[in-house]
Amino acid sequence: MHAIPPLLRERGFGGEGCYTVPMRIIALSSSRGTTFQAILDAKARGDIKAEIVGLVTDREDQGCVVKAKTAGVPVRVVERSKTEKREAYDHRLNAVIRELAGNDVSDVVIAAVGWMWILGPAFVRQWKNRILNVHPALLPKHPGAHAHAEVLRDGDTESGITIHWIDAGVDTGPVVLQQSCPVLPDDTEETLKTRVQELEKEWYPKVLAMIERGEV
Repeated sequence: MHAIPPLLRERGFGGEGCYTVPMRIIALSSSRGTTFQAILDAKARGDIKAEIVGLVTDREDQGCVVKAKTAGVPVRVVERSKTEKREAYDHRLNAVIRELAGNDVSDVVIAAVGWMWILGPAFVRQWKNRILNVHPALLPKHPGAHAHAEVLRDGDTESGITIHWIDAGVDTGPVVLQQSCPVLPDDTEETLKTRVQELEKEWYPKVLAMIERGEV
């Protein structure tokens, strides 16, 4: 297990296995929002105490936007043009996150759930050990955007998820938790994806709760 992020510990997280101030979550998603919905459901059940401050996405028509609006979560759309440099986009992304969070961001965790854009080094440095990502494979195997296809291509007998802190590399940050599932002989990319997503929906909210309790 990776240590509790230093900035969260300074605000009272960790220490005797509990937190002393509420954690706040800002979600980054450019997908249907399956795992984001699992976070919303966990919050509704009381499994996590954190305030879900907002959702930041790259397009208004993403499925995650509907889920956020249904739950009453503020949505910000930061579109990216094909010609925009990553650094410029990251700068705008960071500004929107800080606008949602307010002046004090030291209790914020960024939940990257289905976020398909690579975050640049300058952005990651500003949020070191506070961007929590889930990757649909057992890292270090199969990093990048085509994990399910690579698992099937290589004939792996198991796959799974890796929940990790984002660093400046691609799927190279410190691992918080891994969970595995079988790869069946007749699996397609879609059937494998569905099985892996069940792990994501179960374990991503659990890891957020573990962060709150100072267990990771």
